[in-house]
Amino acid sequence: MATAKEAVDLLYVLPEDCISSVMSFTSPRDACRSSSVSTSFRSVAESDAVWGRFLPPQYQNIISRSADSSSLCFSSKKELYLRLCDHPLLIDDDRKSFWLEKRSGKICYMLSPKDLAIAWMDTPKYWTWTSLPEARFPATLLCVFRLEIRGKINSCMLSPATLYTACLVFKVTTGSFGFGFQPIEVAVGVAGSEGHKRSVYLDVERGWRPHLGIGPIQLPGVGLFKRSRIMYQAPRLREKEDAYGECPKKRGDGWLEVELGEFFNGEEDDREVEMSVLEVNGNWKGGLIVQGIEIRPKE
Repeated sequence: MATAKEAVDLLYVLPEDCISSVMSFTSPRDACRSSSVSTSFRSVAESDAVWGRFLPPQYQNIISRSADSSSLCFSSKKELYLRLCDHPLLIDDDRKSFWLEKRSGKICYMLSPKDLAIAWMDTPKYWTWTSLPEARFPATLLCVFRLEIRGKINSCMLSPATLYTACLVFKVTTGSFGFGFQPIEVAVGVAGSEGHKRSVYLDVERGWRPHLGIGPIQLPGVGLFKRSRIMYQAPRLREKEDAYGECPKKRGDGWLEVELGEFFNGEEDDREVEMSVLEVNGNWKGGLIVQGIEIRPKE
């Protein structure tokens, strides 16, 4: 059996195109590490032949769907790869954003509220568009009794042979209400099926934060009324909280996310995958800022 040094020496005698072919079957991280081995390895590790294999086959088609495609400048495919990892690209009339997972080069999307089916979205007294510097297309829930958010994506738009997860990305405002003790039903599945359903909370405290109702509150179609100064909290679910639902997690960008579910995208899949967020039997709720549904490879 050859030693590590002997194996490296054998690689040096191979033609450059053979080395690049071998390296393209590794990963972007491995290619970056290989560039530090020697000058000749660096030339191969940073070549378009290697990084072109890390880009998804349909990347040119995806880029062409962006209004900013003409201004997307790059001198090499490695530079393009890193650009698509670090700077999501708005596509489809700014209804989606697209980027690559840096570790693997797998395709990721964010479906904006404009690309989702949201009940009462076109009624200004229920939903409104919000301007935030850290988000391109957030929508704010003012007040609804029926929360219904649905999204879908064709599996052929995603990377094959990949386990994906779908997450609702959102924030809650200081005056949010109605989410503190109410489980939300979420689901992910193939179009036409019920999918896998489960319950989550959109409140970080899993509904155990005491709520203080004070002063007048105006609800659509209900009129002005006054809530008494009452402390209340969720039913006694603390001992079995995992059985009742998952609470949101804070992301590095300051937003919250909660997983809706996961699905495996096969080698030749061509199907519609649907995602949903439903709460239709609870109470009035508001103060939710929705950035969208993120679809990315599951770690």
